Amino acid sequence: MNINFDIKDIQFDYNSKVIITYLLICILSWILNLITRGKSNKLFFESYRSSPLNPLTYVRLFTHSIGHRDWDHLVNNFLIILLIGPMIEEKYGSINLIIMFLITSLVIAIFNIIFSNYSILGASGNVYMLIVLSSFSNIQEGKIPLTVVLICIFYVIGEIKRTITERKSKVYHDGHLIGALCGLAFGIFFLTHTSFF
Repeated sequence: MNINFDIKDIQFDYNSKVIITYLLICILSWILNLITRGKSNKLFFESYRSSPLNPLTYVRLFTHSIGHRDWDHLVNNFLIILLIGPMIEEKYGSINLIIMFLITSLVIAIFNIIFSNYSILGASGNVYMLIVLSSFSNIQEGKIPLTVVLICIFYVIGEIKRTITERKSKVYHDGHLIGALCGLAFGIFFLTHTSFF
C-alpha cells in the first residue's frame, strides 16, 4: 500500500493563540535578556521591592511572568503550559485566560513584595494555576479525571514540602503555591460563571 505524502500539504494551525503568543513573547524577552546580559530582566521582567514612584514597579507586577533566568527555566515552564494551556484556553476562552494570567501574576508579585526580599521572575505561577484549573475541566459533566487530580496533588504537596525545606533556594515556591490557589479560585468561580464579564 503506497501512501502519497507531500510536505507542501502540511499546514500549521495557530491553534492556541494566547498560549503560543505567550511563549513567543517569553522567548523574545529571553533573547533580549541574553543580549543585554541580564539588564532587561532586572529592568522589565523581574518583580521586587522598588520605589512606588517608579512607573516600572507597576509594570513589573505583571511582566515578571514573562522573564526567565535561562533557556532551561523557560522550557521547563512551557512544556507544561503547552500541554495544559490549549485545553484551558479552549474551555474558558482566550480573554478569560489572559485575565487569569494577569491576576495570577499580580497576586504573586504583591505577595512577594509584601512578604519577601526576593526578586521573582518566570511563568511557573501561571503553570501551577493551569495545573489546578485543569482539574475542573470535566467537572460539569460530573467527572474529574483521576490522573489530573493526582498530578495536582503531587505538584502541590511537592511545593509545600519544598517551601518548608528549601527556604534558601532561588526558586520561589510560595509563588507556585499562590498560583495553585489562584487556579482553585478560578475553578470555583467558573463553576457558576461563564466569563469574567
